[in-house]
Amino acid sequence: MPVGAPLPGASAYVLDDVLNPVGTQVAGELYIGGDSVALGYIGQPALTAERFVPDPFAENGARAYRSGDRMRRNHQGLLEFIGRADDQVKVRGYRVEPAEVARVLLNLPSVAQASVLALPVDEDESRLQLVSYCVAAAGASLTVDNLREQLAARLPDYMVPAQIMLLD
Repeated sequence: MPVGAPLPGASAYVLDDVLNPVGTQVAGELYIGGDSVALGYIGQPALTAERFVPDPFAENGARAYRSGDRMRRNHQGLLEFIGRADDQVKVRGYRVEPAEVARVLLNLPSVAQASVLALPVDEDESRLQLVSYCVAAAGASLTVDNLREQLAARLPDYMVPAQIMLLD
């Protein structure tokens, strides 16, 4: 899917795993450089270090944003979106990693096993919802309402699964 070219003041690099540019029509990860790049995530130094890296093409110590988007340049030099380099999906307009929601579930003492999937809403592949599958820890009692309440206390509302399935 073509997405065009970077805005003025921004640079877009399609790079391989060791930050080398890839050729035309070759997939790589999109890195964004230039004056418009943020300084990082507020209060999240680990995520900032992971996503904001030294810009390999800037001389002034500037940083580039590692987007997580798989891209390529077409023969006209325009960027084309291929997919995500990670497991992020869009749910209700927000980027979400289902595995992150599963980690929160697994940190609850009453949950022994958990998996979270992004599944289509009413068979519409363009609209996704999170569905979690949970197994209770030995001796624990799980209810959908209790899990939803615990998740709502730990996650933004758009990351709380639309459906919670309890498994034996």
